[in-house]
Amino acid sequence: MLAGCAPSGTPAASATAVANQGYQSGDGSTRKWAVADRSEPVALAGTDFAGTTQDLTTWRGDVVVLNSWYAACPPCRAEAPDLVAFANDYAASGVHVLGINGTDDVGAAQAFERTFSIPYPSLADTGGHAIAALQGAVPVQAVPTTVVLDREGRVAARILGLADPSTLRGLVDDVLAESATPAAGATAGATATP
Repeated sequence: MLAGCAPSGTPAASATAVANQGYQSGDGSTRKWAVADRSEPVALAGTDFAGTTQDLTTWRGDVVVLNSWYAACPPCRAEAPDLVAFANDYAASGVHVLGINGTDDVGAAQAFERTFSIPYPSLADTGGHAIAALQGAVPVQAVPTTVVLDREGRVAARILGLADPSTLRGLVDDVLAESATPAAGATAGATATP
């Protein structure tokens, strides 16, 4: 059984949690949204653990993978090497990865990033603003949760719990492939107006 984590006392900690451990089951299940069923673009910005401002709007036109995590979460630690490999392998394809950490202080988060040689930034989200921004578009019910955004910034897919590397790559490949074709309703030769 694969597991997701939720700090004790959070809404995600429930009867399904492992007794006194703060874990909520996340079964690695996926959900995909058809292009026509996708919500508005996710508006997400914040400061990463290095003190740099990150804003998803700067990555519009590229596929983005969001991953919620925290340092003491066993499934987060288990998937970290695969996410590092994924981020490195897909960077040349214009895919960006952004972590979201609503639990750790700077020291714990940076230690995790150093331990696993994380090549992408993670938002410091102890105020819960990033997760709240996602809740309008996609339920984030366990940590880790991985969300794939299309080139317009809309939620295209979600993995609840530990992300299987081949599943994540398949979901992102699907979004990259659909993004190579004109968007629904677009006409050949159409130009954007300012």
